[in-house]
Amino acid sequence: MQDVAKRGFFGWTVVWGAFTLAVCGWGLGFYGPPIYLHVIHQTRGWPLGLVAAAVTTHYLAGALTVANLPALHARWGLARVTRAGAVALALGVLGWSLASAPWQLFLAALVSGLGWATLGAAAVNAIVAPWFSRNRPKALAWAYNGASFGGILMSPLWVLAIQVAGFPLAAAIIAALVIAILWILAGRVFVHSPGSLGQRPDGDGEAAAEAALAAPDHPALPAAALWRDRRFISLAAATALGLFAQAGLLAHLFSLVVPALGEVRAGIAMAASTLAAVAGRTVLSWVMPADADRRLVAAASYAVQVAGCGALLLSRGTDPWLIWSGVALFGLGIGNLVYLPPLIAQTEFARVDVPRVVALTAALGQGLYAFAPALFGLVRELAPAGSGAGDAPFVHGLAALVFVAAIAALLAGRPR
Repeated sequence: MQDVAKRGFFGWTVVWGAFTLAVCGWGLGFYGPPIYLHVIHQTRGWPLGLVAAAVTTHYLAGALTVANLPALHARWGLARVTRAGAVALALGVLGWSLASAPWQLFLAALVSGLGWATLGAAAVNAIVAPWFSRNRPKALAWAYNGASFGGILMSPLWVLAIQVAGFPLAAAIIAALVIAILWILAGRVFVHSPGSLGQRPDGDGEAAAEAALAAPDHPALPAAALWRDRRFISLAAATALGLFAQAGLLAHLFSLVVPALGEVRAGIAMAASTLAAVAGRTVLSWVMPADADRRLVAAASYAVQVAGCGALLLSRGTDPWLIWSGVALFGLGIGNLVYLPPLIAQTEFARVDVPRVVALTAALGQGLYAFAPALFGLVRELAPAGSGAGDAPFVHGLAALVFVAAIAALLAGRPR
């Protein structure tokens, strides 16, 4: 432990550890399920709705777990929970690949959902937050970029590995690799805290740390009071609505732009939206003033996504230039949906309440967006025949309306 402390401020090592955790967690737990759905539907011949229900089960199991994540961390420690979560997610994904009956698929989804919850947005915040206060926006931005890179790196890896080795062997190899990586990270990085290494948040000296501790803070809220708090209700509602709109549109975006762009360019457009998410989150972390009203920043990010939905709507699924513009604008806000809520919580709640606020916000958001792909698919099925541009305008319009509702929720929670 002394050797670790001698290397200087350990917080940025923790950030890169959290980045790697996000790559693995999102690569298996978020970007993986759409691929599992396609492969299982093709190889087993099971109804698409049945497999999609397993995906929803995966997300709902994760939502129930992430709501209790602060308690799990307090009881067992970050390192142990991370190791257990990595094993559960890996075994769950292996179960997806080996399922020979629907009940086995749903059991695997429960296990993978439990594991995914320990490696998601709330976990990244729990890992990084103790190490940073003043520099938390930059630290979280870099850590959450791992989520986007999880899609950029892991989605093509899954497709290639399944094509070469088949789903079961690909799942076994990738799962074993993820367990090994996160097991080592947990034992060498996540096991440490600023107190265990004799360090302070941001690597500040004693005087700066004492000044930070002396700064006025919000009073802590009893557990029941949180559910009556306007700040929490509005933040949770805005986050859930934003994630619902985003997940619903992302699930169908590829098929919506294929008619105009073709499959190859549509795939490039999906990758471009992920790269835009990295750019949007990284730039925002550098230009956002320390004293900014973070609710207004989040509202502006949602507004950019509304503009993206508007461009896609105006394209009517046929104009390539408007489609590319819409994908880019929509993508710029993708990363901020999980990045900004913890930063809003940091400025509006007591330090002891922030982990609980972040975990519950993530849980409610995940519980709602689990149903988004199915609802957006229903909208597409119910789109009137002969509407000219098909079902695309109805999907883009629905996403825009939900984003507007999220903006209204954010603004409603601003201090009076």
